[in-house]
Amino acid sequence: MAQSLNRRGLLIGGAVAGAGALAAACTGNDPKEDNSAQQTVAAAGDNDKAGKQVTIGFSAPAADHGWIAAIAKNAAAQAKQYSDVTFRAVEPTNDINQQISAVETLISAKVNVLVLLPNDGEQLNQVARKAMDAGIPVVNLDRIFPDKLSYRSWVGGDNYGMGVAAGDYIGSKLKTKGVSNPVIVEIQGIATLPLTQDRSKGFADALKTHGFTVTAKQDAKFTVETGNSVASNLLQAHKKIDALWNHDDDQGVGVLAAIKQANRKEFFMVGGAGSANAMREIKAGGVLEATVTYSPTMASSAIKLARLIAQGKGMTDLVERQVPQSITLASETVTKENVDQYMPLGFES
Repeated sequence: MAQSLNRRGLLIGGAVAGAGALAAACTGNDPKEDNSAQQTVAAAGDNDKAGKQVTIGFSAPAADHGWIAAIAKNAAAQAKQYSDVTFRAVEPTNDINQQISAVETLISAKVNVLVLLPNDGEQLNQVARKAMDAGIPVVNLDRIFPDKLSYRSWVGGDNYGMGVAAGDYIGSKLKTKGVSNPVIVEIQGIATLPLTQDRSKGFADALKTHGFTVTAKQDAKFTVETGNSVASNLLQAHKKIDALWNHDDDQGVGVLAAIKQANRKEFFMVGGAGSANAMREIKAGGVLEATVTYSPTMASSAIKLARLIAQGKGMTDLVERQVPQSITLASETVTKENVDQYMPLGFES
């Protein structure tokens, strides 16, 4: 089972390429360079007209996860839309010290702006602050730095909102069905991360408004293999389940495999993030009825914001002259009724 579910080799091949610690590439406007389904770029506007040449440094964790792979691809694809942008991506890594060293390389290279998705915001906080102190604005992507002096702008998803969306869907459906004292199971990502804790809090708060609570929860580390083993254990521990929320559609590949292997059909499931394979499962019908979005298109937005900051521009749709300090994306619920609208934004797990 583990071998058939392992996507690591495949996803690493889709990561930002680079033989050394720093992979540099000049970007252009040729749409023929990369037409992969894993990238989403924003449409052009007045701010997208060529301006001052800028270099955007980029660092993210290793792409051994479909969502992270899509983050890297979206960032690179968005940068390629601009003839005035040079995109410098350091080698992706899951090692904290290696990521710190790679970011220091970008600081030494005197890039104009940094887009940084840290493996851990707290542990990368100091090097981000070092960049800011050196006059290099940092666009903090997703996992937030605790010190606001360590970033110029933050862009990311609404983790608490994800939990609320999942809890509202489950709570409303159980209420409609007239279920009392339901068995509600929650499969988290990495339990120690603040983003996971925010998702769980939102879920619990939303369920509470319907008079429900979580029966059991366990973290699955955002991996297919752990998702499979955790789901198997929870299915064995609970002979009857009414609803299940899985935080992450990548680990959901393993969760769904465990459900199908156990031939359990008495409950419904909600996913998280909005992967293409989850959307295909929703469209086909079955145990997975919905997923709540946490789109990797945020990386495309981060590149756009980084370019504007480096060029001293603001956002044309806002009155203010500067890019906002933070932008939180909405978490939306994808169901069989609207899945076709969201399919183009899905990423492959």
